[in-house]
Amino acid sequence: MRLLTNKWIRIAGLAALVSMAMLVGCSSRGSAPAAKQKASTRGAALTPQQQAMLKGSYRFTKDGWIYVHLQGTPEEVGFQHGYLLAPEIADAFRAERIYQVHTTHHRWSFFRAAAQNMLWPKIYPEYQQELQGIVAGLHAHGVELDLDDIVALNAFSELPGYYAPWYDARHKKQEAAAGFSPVAADSFRYDHCSAFVATGSYTKNHDIVIAHNNWTSYFEGERWRIMFDIVPEHGYGILMDGFPGVITSDDDFGINSDGIMITETTISDFHGWNPNGIPEFARSREALQYASSITDYVKLLNKGNNGGYANDWLLGDRKNGEIARFEEGLTHTRLWTTKNGYFVGSNFPSDPSVIKDETTFNVRNMASSANARHLRWEQLMKEYKGKIDIQLAEKFEADHYDTYEKKTDPDERTLCGHIDLDPRGKHAFEPSGAVQSKVTDSELAAHMSLIAHLGHPCGESFYVKPFLKAHPQYDWEKSILGNMPAYPWTEFTAGERARH
Repeated sequence: MRLLTNKWIRIAGLAALVSMAMLVGCSSRGSAPAAKQKASTRGAALTPQQQAMLKGSYRFTKDGWIYVHLQGTPEEVGFQHGYLLAPEIADAFRAERIYQVHTTHHRWSFFRAAAQNMLWPKIYPEYQQELQGIVAGLHAHGVELDLDDIVALNAFSELPGYYAPWYDARHKKQEAAAGFSPVAADSFRYDHCSAFVATGSYTKNHDIVIAHNNWTSYFEGERWRIMFDIVPEHGYGILMDGFPGVITSDDDFGINSDGIMITETTISDFHGWNPNGIPEFARSREALQYASSITDYVKLLNKGNNGGYANDWLLGDRKNGEIARFEEGLTHTRLWTTKNGYFVGSNFPSDPSVIKDETTFNVRNMASSANARHLRWEQLMKEYKGKIDIQLAEKFEADHYDTYEKKTDPDERTLCGHIDLDPRGKHAFEPSGAVQSKVTDSELAAHMSLIAHLGHPCGESFYVKPFLKAHPQYDWEKSILGNMPAYPWTEFTAGERARH
């Protein structure tokens, strides 16, 4: 909730102040002082109990990625996560806080209040324990973030882009009537990712091939470099990419040890939020951890749907070669399945009910990124039918053909997105686009392996200094924006160790 101004207090009176303060007020679990949000190089000496909780966990770097192996009870997995990634979590939190406050015009207390009062009570006990473990691990490493901060960080794909607009829309009239002038938030969500899943006659070996590149702000992309290998006490093992401090993949590419393969792209121009629903980050983590079929995954994901991070999910089950698209709006959902075909994603909705009732998406605007990339996917699926494999998947994710302009030109309409090179629209030259990519197939997934690429999948690197010199309108990101070099495609396998 937006913090109260003196003008609002005078107009709305003490009763309104008390009512709203109850929703927005300081967390009973304490706030994290800014001076303590940086990670120290080491925390206090670990107790024997803390040392025992770290048993079996480890981290190493490989071609830019930070590989983290976590195992055990929810509390142990969380503690290992928080302790091993403490510097990266502190850095990611600082950057997200700056960005979200700037783009939504809400103070961080707004997100903390939402985390404590709205999200936390709905999170499954298993993941409450894991989140509490992350906080304990951070504290053991000298990072004094608290539970509200970490829950809000886990909802960084939900609260700014879904809850905040929903909240603002419902309070705009109320605040205006009371004499308070609400500030319109900038567009926060990046409804841009490029993904496909194919099987049967469309693939070279007639098995499943699945691929995804993550589009987001470059400040996030430079940090979206964690490869999580999780062996939980209950459920299936997980290999997924992810963001520091977050318990689910969140750009959503992962496999589990029972053969489920998942990815997604966000539904463009979506509106909707259920404050009584379960956070998407908890639902998506549970689905990957416990699903043994596409039906299981859809059921777990849609249980308690809150409308946050509304996606078209592309799914595969290597055990039977079945693939699916699950379009999850808030009031409408739809599932398509096949054992011989493909599904593609570039942020376009497919269900007419979702389009009509839950989006403002224009299916006829072929100049839009979602529609232009959809057409490009259809072209590639047709051209390479019967040949699609890992190598072609890597090639597709690096594609620079703009179907609207009918030429090769990296921009916001190409599968490998480069918004920083695009002069069009409200967010011209914004430092965002495709920041990393992942591919796998049935054979690799059977060995709990995937292949990942950090940085633009085309191989082009991004450097801050020349970019800001050419586009000083983004100087406000200077403190959080980092170089984003492109690394090679690299294979990762669950349980692997550092090479010596």
